[in-house]
Amino acid sequence: KVGWYNAVLQPAFHLPYPDDTLAFVVLSTPSMFDKALKPFVKKERLKIIRDPVDQCVSYHLSRVKEKFPDQRVDVMFDYEILPSRKPKFLAQTAAHVAGAAYYYQRKDVKHDPWGKKKIYGVCIHPKYGGWFAIRGLLLFPDIQVLSLEQPVPVDCVSTEEKRIELLEQFNFHWQDGRYRDIIEVKERYSEEQRIYFATPPAERFRLLGLTQ
Repeated sequence: KVGWYNAVLQPAFHLPYPDDTLAFVVLSTPSMFDKALKPFVKKERLKIIRDPVDQCVSYHLSRVKEKFPDQRVDVMFDYEILPSRKPKFLAQTAAHVAGAAYYYQRKDVKHDPWGKKKIYGVCIHPKYGGWFAIRGLLLFPDIQVLSLEQPVPVDCVSTEEKRIELLEQFNFHWQDGRYRDIIEVKERYSEEQRIYFATPPAERFRLLGLTQ
C-alpha cells in the first residue's frame, strides 16, 4: 500500500495517492541481462539507444500496462527525478515496506563506528543478496486494498558484526562488489553482466555491439 511507504517518510517524499492505493515494486534478478536486456537490444538495434537497461525496463513495464487496458496504471522508474531534483520515489524504502528486500541503514547498527561520516544504506535480498536491482514502481490509483497485510522483509543480515561489514563494504569498497555476497546467494550476475555494469556508461554500447 502507498500508505506503508508514506508512513515512514517525510511529507516531501510522499507519493500523491490515498493510503490504500495498490502498488507493486519491480525488481530485476540476475537473469534479466540474458533473458530481457540482450533480446531487447537485438530487437531494437536500429532504433535510437540512450541507456539500454533503462529502455529495456521501460519497454517491459509498458507491456505490463497494456495488460490492464481498463485500469489506470502509473509507472515510476528508479532513474526518474522531479524538477526539484528529488527522485520520484525512494526505491530502497519502497522495496523494504513491500517486503521485497531488507533496507539496512546506519540506524540498524547499535554501536556506530563511523563518527561523522556519511553512511548510505543498502538493500539486501534474501535470495540474491546484492545481486539485484530495484527498477520501478507500478501504481494502480483506482484499486484500493483496505485489507492487504504488510509483509515483513527478511532480515537476512541479522548480526551486528555482519551489518557493520555490509555498510563498510557498500560505502567504502562498493566497486569490488563484495557487499553483494554478504550472505550466501542462490544466483549472481554472469561474468558478462559484471563487466557490462563495471564499464563506464559511454563505453557500454560497444559491449552490446551497438554504435552510439
